[in-house]
Amino acid sequence: MSDKPDSAIEPTNLLLASNKVDGTKVVTRDGASLGSVHSFMINKRTGQATYAVLSLGGFLGMGKSFYPLPFESLAYDHVADGYVVTIDKRLLEGGPSWASNAPEFNQAYADRVANYYGVAPVDLSL
Repeated sequence: MSDKPDSAIEPTNLLLASNKVDGTKVVTRDGASLGSVHSFMINKRTGQATYAVLSLGGFLGMGKSFYPLPFESLAYDHVADGYVVTIDKRLLEGGPSWASNAPEFNQAYADRVANYYGVAPVDLSL
């Protein structure tokens, strides 16, 4: 066990400390800035990240919109030190989102997100 405080935990090439995820930049496949990671939704039972919630738009913390994406829709680019969204920006912007009140991320909402992006639904009851 390290004597470093939690805030001093450094990421590796394969691991990213959860306290370093918020605000990580997100770009499109062509490198255009898209937004940032707001949070990851982690399955409590498996410990796997199943969704990434992206924060797009806004100015000075106001007017942001949040978009949940299946985690496999992101690819980490260690050179750019950020995530690349493998989904077309127009498809993303038409997807499930919210501006101020986050939805209850229950099975019905998880199914809605999965259906929109054409991925296998995540069973939240496991």
